[in-house]
Amino acid sequence: MFEGFEQKRIETSGTTINLVTAGSGPPLLLLHGYPQNHTMWHKIAPRLAEDFTVVAADLRGYGDSGKPHGDPAHVNYSKRVMAQDQVEAMEKLGFDSFLLVSHDRGARVSHRLAKDHPQRVRKLVTLDIIPTRRMFQIVDKEMATSTHHWFFLIQPYDFPERVIGSCSDYYIRSRFERGPYAEKYFPKEAVDEYARCFDADAIHAMCEDYRAGASTDLVHDDGDFDNKVTCPMLALWSETGYVGRNEDVLRVWHEYATDVRGHSMPCGHHIAEEMPDEAYADIKAFLME
Repeated sequence: MFEGFEQKRIETSGTTINLVTAGSGPPLLLLHGYPQNHTMWHKIAPRLAEDFTVVAADLRGYGDSGKPHGDPAHVNYSKRVMAQDQVEAMEKLGFDSFLLVSHDRGARVSHRLAKDHPQRVRKLVTLDIIPTRRMFQIVDKEMATSTHHWFFLIQPYDFPERVIGSCSDYYIRSRFERGPYAEKYFPKEAVDEYARCFDADAIHAMCEDYRAGASTDLVHDDGDFDNKVTCPMLALWSETGYVGRNEDVLRVWHEYATDVRGHSMPCGHHIAEEMPDEAYADIKAFLME
């Protein structure tokens, strides 16, 4: 799925980051969402590598990256720590600054990265999120229903780990193999890769990611709310998802970033897989301006 890409494992101060890289031109870091890994970029990464040096990385706790055990305060999976992993990995590849494109949990890591390391991020693209802080401010019945995993995964260790672990293959595959267009959007090779990586350590790490999002990350977000993202930013979001249906996404992002534009996409949550041609065109045009 990543023909011509080179796989590398980069040791950072906190863990090991797995990634694949190819291409030439300005460095471009791609960060995936839950419960996926860098494989989610297989439809657009090869095309982006025609104009950029693409680095598609697995987040800490995901894919073939290291999976440190959680801690009582969930600091090990705070977005601040997860962002630091990626900064160090890119630095070891020789990139002091880079373009950043991200989806779902990866976009939450990217939001924190752009705040903590503004000198590193030349431009930022987020796919189908609004800031975590805002998400917890608008919790209602519809959100709890449509994004139920947010509230299941944050339950205390090790309840969700045991429940998911009892049927892990079904759990991971059911997220991608349902619906009339499932195979078109999520080919078997990609789903098999997500399932391969979905072991007990990964399940725990993903729970810790969400636990951090409901605790330590909110402390960080409240503490530096006035510190806005200052690089040029493009936000793309699903018009059918919870956020697109219920929030004025650009208005929200204008509270968190100084230079943001964007629009909805007529698809579901997985924009890069459901509308790869359109996503590629929008991302490339923005990054090359």
